[in-house]
Amino acid sequence: MNTTKAKLHNLLITIRKLRDKDGCPWDKRQTAESLRKYLKEEVNELIRAIENNDADNICEECGDIIYLIIMISEINREKKKFRFSDVIQCIDEKLIRRHPHVFAGQPYESEDELSRQWQRIKAEEKKKKSV
Repeated sequence: MNTTKAKLHNLLITIRKLRDKDGCPWDKRQTAESLRKYLKEEVNELIRAIENNDADNICEECGDIIYLIIMISEINREKKKFRFSDVIQCIDEKLIRRHPHVFAGQPYESEDELSRQWQRIKAEEKKKKSV
């Protein structure tokens, strides 16, 4: 297992242990709804760290946000709604779909054209969801 994959696996195990019967009372009672305020706080802290060009703090705040995303995913896994692996797959597919100039060899003329293409793809996705 490569280092990133192993570290991510270890983090998932840690979060599951925090939420199991012998885990942390605070972590066990959290819901996606209760974590919203922390997610807002951590995003704002990340923004401040980026504005201050503070690499160590940026790293820490990214970790805090990843923790919250995995926690929310874990809560949904427990409810049999979706898993963290589904979140990863969803964003991977979206990035590939929205970047045909990179993944499908579609040429482009300018960044303005790329922006229009991005908006067009996004609108098509939204239209499919509403059907």
